[in-house]
Parts: sequence; C-alpha cells; structure tokens
Amino acid sequence: MHIDIISVLPEMFSGLIDCSIVDRAQKKGLVEIELHNLRDYTTNKHRHVDDYPFGGEAGMVLQIEPIDNAISALKQKRQYDEVIYTSPDGEVFNQQIANQMSSYRNIIILCGHYKGIDYRVREHLITREISIGDYVLTGGELAAAVMTDAIVRLIPGAIGDEQSALSDSFQDDLLAPPVYTRPAEYKGWKVPEILLSGHQAKVEEWRLQQSLERTERLRPDLLDKKKD
Repeated sequence: MHIDIISVLPEMFSGLIDCSIVDRAQKKGLVEIELHNLRDYTTNKHRHVDDYPFGGEAGMVLQIEPIDNAISALKQKRQYDEVIYTSPDGEVFNQQIANQMSSYRNIIILCGHYKGIDYRVREHLITREISIGDYVLTGGELAAAVMTDAIVRLIPGAIGDEQSALSDSFQDDLLAPPVYTRPAEYKGWKVPEILLSGHQAKVEEWRLQQSLERTERLRPDLLDKKKD
C-alpha cells in the first residue's frame, strides 16, 4: 500500500507514523507513507497557500491551485483508489471503513486547515470526505494520522498476531470483552475463573456474553445498528 499525505504542516506527523506498528509495517515494506508539504506546490514566491474567503467571512481558506498541483503531480506517478479530504462534515470514520481501505493499493489524504479549502477542490478533486468525530481540530493532520494508524494495522503482516486485529472492538459492531493477564490475583482482585479453566468453548461463550453486555451498557447505539 502507498499512502500520500498532503499537509501544510507535515512536521506534525513526526512520531505519529514513525513508531510502533506503523513504523514496523513501513520497514517490512508493507506500506509506504509519503508526506508532501503543500507549500512545495504553490507558484506564490512567498510560498503562501491560503487567502481570504470571498464574501467577507472570517478566517483563511486553502487555495485550489497548490492543491490541484499536488494531486495532479501524484496522479502522474500512480492511480489512486481514493483521494480523501479530512473534514469535520465528512462521513464518520469507523472500523468498517478502515477494513475497506486496508485493501486499497494507493490513497491520497489531503489535510484540511484554517477555515477549510476552496470548495471547488471538494467538488472536482476529492472522491471521499472523512471525519473522525463531531468536533473541529486546528487541522486535519491528527485525523490523517488516526486513519493511517487504523488502516495500516489491518494490513496482513503488520501485527504479529493477525487474529488480534479481528477481535478488536467494532469489528462485529460489538465492543471487545475484558482482557486480563498475569498475575491471576492482585490485591485480592481476581481474574474471572472461566478464563483460567482451559475450556475454550466456554471461554468464547463468556467473551461473547461480555461483549454484548458491555455494548448494551456503553454503546447501545451499536446494537440498534445491528437490528437495522
């Protein structure tokens, strides 16, 4: 997989994509992540990539020309499954979207910033708009990093135990069951006996029951979605 990220602040990604699973996946050659400074694609001698909005609204807007130049330059190198814009009013990112995108070969992620981007970019250059929640960030860099992490960890070989990813929360619209490790007792707090029984069928039954109970208590909306 190849992920190109376009940003006015590529330095924000330092440490976010160069450690842990994402870093190991890059070193294994499972994914290549390239950061592109939007200012490298402007014709403005001062490297400005934003301007005041028409109509007098407050804030600054990313201009269409450098964005078009950046996307066009990347498209000359490879074909893309998606050109994604991180936007607070996009569809909300979830595990199902991460699963889908983990099978892609190439994606571009354009990070929003300031007041937003010239709307013509969204009309003509973007194929999908993604939000990570109903709130506004200073820029889309954190959203792009979240998406990248969620996608890359699903690529076969990225994590040591691939079954671990399949049992994560939200994979089946349920929250994950509780997990425990050694010691079996600490300060009088004990691990549930069923997990020490060695009876795998009963353990799986317990895990499903716990997932259902936790989802009903903490995220009943997920169960409502399954009914739909």
